[in-house]
Amino acid sequence: MKPLFIIFVFAICFSCAEKNKSKEEVGEVEVSATKLPYFDSPDFTPKWEKVAHKIPEFSFTNQDGITINNATYKGKLYVADFFFTTCPGICPKLTKNMHLLQDVYKDNDEILLLSHSVMPWVDSVEKLKTYEINNNVDSKKWNLVTGDKDQLYAIARNGYFADEDFKKTQDESEFIHTENFILVDKEGYIRGVFNGTIEFDLQRLIRHIKLLQKED
Repeated sequence: MKPLFIIFVFAICFSCAEKNKSKEEVGEVEVSATKLPYFDSPDFTPKWEKVAHKIPEFSFTNQDGITINNATYKGKLYVADFFFTTCPGICPKLTKNMHLLQDVYKDNDEILLLSHSVMPWVDSVEKLKTYEINNNVDSKKWNLVTGDKDQLYAIARNGYFADEDFKKTQDESEFIHTENFILVDKEGYIRGVFNGTIEFDLQRLIRHIKLLQKED
C-alpha cells in the first residue's frame, strides 16, 4: 500500500511543478484581482507599491511631422514598442499585433499606442508615413516616432528597459532589437511587459489593461 501512496504523492507534486514551470516559461506575473505591479528595473521584478521610476521626458516626431512628447500621453494608458520600417524579422509580427490592439481599442480614447524607430537614420518622417499607409495605422491612436538616435536608445534602455542585450553587455553601440510590448499607466509608470510576437502574451496584455482600467 505504501508504494502506491508514494507514487500518488509524487504524481501530484510533479503535476504542480509542471504548472508552476509553465507560468515561469511564459513570464506570467501573478496579479491581484484589482491591481497590477509596478516595475523599475531591467529584470522586471514586480513591486506592489508605487516606485520612483517613470518614463523619462521625451520629444520625438511622428509620421505626420508632429512633435510627440509626454504631454501627448498624459492621462492615457499606452503600449509602447520599438521597431524599424525595413525590419524583415520580428517587426512585422509586432506591427500586426499592435494593429490588433488598435482594432480592440479603436473606440477608446484613453488607450494609445507608441512605436519608436530604432533606425532613425533611415526612418524619416516620410518613411514612417509610408509605413503608416501600408499597415493601416490610425495616427489618432498610434504614433510611429523617429528622432535623435541617442535619445531613442536612451529611453529604450533606461526608460522602458526594452533592450535585452544591453542588460548583459552594457554596450551602447549595439543595435536595439526587442520584442517587448511595455504597458504604461496614466501617470507614466511601467505596469507590465509582454512578448509582442506571441498571441498568448497579447491576450494577457489585454487582460492586464482591463485590470489597469479598474484602478482608476
